[in-house]
Amino acid sequence: MKLRIGLGVMILTLGLDLANAQVQPPQDRINTALARARQVGIPVSLLESKIAEGKAKGVSLERIADAVARREAALEKASEALRGQPEAASSLSVGADAVEAGVSEAALKAIADNAPRDRRNVAIAVLTELVEQGHTPAAALERVTEALKRGPDALANLPAQAAAARAGGAGAASGRGGRSGAESGPPASVPAPGSSPQAGRPGGPPTTTGRPTTPGGR
Repeated sequence: MKLRIGLGVMILTLGLDLANAQVQPPQDRINTALARARQVGIPVSLLESKIAEGKAKGVSLERIADAVARREAALEKASEALRGQPEAASSLSVGADAVEAGVSEAALKAIADNAPRDRRNVAIAVLTELVEQGHTPAAALERVTEALKRGPDALANLPAQAAAARAGGAGAASGRGGRSGAESGPPASVPAPGSSPQAGRPGGPPTTTGRPTTPGGR
């Protein structure tokens, strides 16, 4: 009985905390995010710039508070993934961009571990761009890791190449499924109906399709 009462009180307390968080004024939520950043060692300037940007654009304080809270959480995850890296603070902002785009902490850590320090931010930015293009984080990580082995140019050119490849694949799929007015036939290596199985091969009989060769003679 006492256990049940204790659980009930705990649930009620959690519910009240959640309700308070939902009705917390925007400025208080911003102050909470700034305080949390100081607590975990994240430069508050990274959040203050977000606040200034929102105010300059005339964004409501409610939306600014949402953006600041989201950014603080992303910065915190990026900080965890980059922990132990030399000059990790210089990669916090680009790392937070990656987290907000859907890059996992594990993928971010893997790139930070594998990329040379002078190419780390570029590698993270490329990883983010690939994910934003629609690649899965795992596939994007594999491509960036491979590009890192081939040098700076390969890394810098990767987003454009990936976008072109995806566009080409989509165009080919559209072409296969959307032929209009054209006959679809077997590949050249497959004899057309009415032809000898040996047609087209060296020494084989000439190909005949059974169709008239005179234009308009159907």
